[in-house]
Amino acid sequence: MVGLSLKLESLENALSEMGNVLIAYSGGVDSTFLLKVASGVLGDGVIAATASSAIHLSRELVEAKKNARMLGVKQVVLNTNELDDEDFVSNPPERCYYCKKELFSKLTALAKQYELKYVADGSNYDDLGDFRPGMRAVSEFGVRSPLKEARLTKGEIRTLSREMDLPAWDKPPQSCLATRFPYGTRITREELSRVERAEDVLAGLGIKQSRVRVHGDIARIEVPKQDMRVFLDEDMSGEIVDRFKALGYTYITLDIQGYRMGSMNEPLRRES
Repeated sequence: MVGLSLKLESLENALSEMGNVLIAYSGGVDSTFLLKVASGVLGDGVIAATASSAIHLSRELVEAKKNARMLGVKQVVLNTNELDDEDFVSNPPERCYYCKKELFSKLTALAKQYELKYVADGSNYDDLGDFRPGMRAVSEFGVRSPLKEARLTKGEIRTLSREMDLPAWDKPPQSCLATRFPYGTRITREELSRVERAEDVLAGLGIKQSRVRVHGDIARIEVPKQDMRVFLDEDMSGEIVDRFKALGYTYITLDIQGYRMGSMNEPLRRES
């Protein structure tokens, strides 16, 4: 814990030196922790900015608003327009770059409006080892990543968040809905809405972490292995099939590898 205390101190010092900051706030584990620490260090010198668009789960915005109120931090909700960008809609492997470019361009303008010196995101030290094209936009717009700068890992952030009694400490990771489609599949508002409704079905059945990966008329469901027993129950699986078919999916499959982050990147890793 000594090392962890030093990392927390390093984070607090970095935020103090920044003076004020606009934080890209999704409501997830990392950004909630960053917002909590930043508000403790900088007080009213912190504003949370949360993006709202078709690529984000509606329930995530509701939760982000709730958490910002709990932390007593001013929050601004801004609309982003990823679907107006053909580079994003065509869904190339670097799709995340175009998404973050749209987000950070608006956050930078918002920070100037509120006379804030910095824009910061919730990237952590573990993110250095993942395929994240969006980091290019972080660099281009001069966005700070204080958690990464303090070398805080996801596990350490969860530990500190639990000690601070933050509601998001054990929250499963989330990602934008565009990650449900293979690269090269066009991203449309209709398909985003459909996959969101499909994942809402699973959430309503008590499955906290799921991804519905869409391959044409096939819905490939990823859940943690301990939740696979739900699909062995004839009534539950029957309900899932009926409701997914009502959404327009022809085939509903369970991925026996289970949930894993970035599974749509697996073809890229095989090619490399």
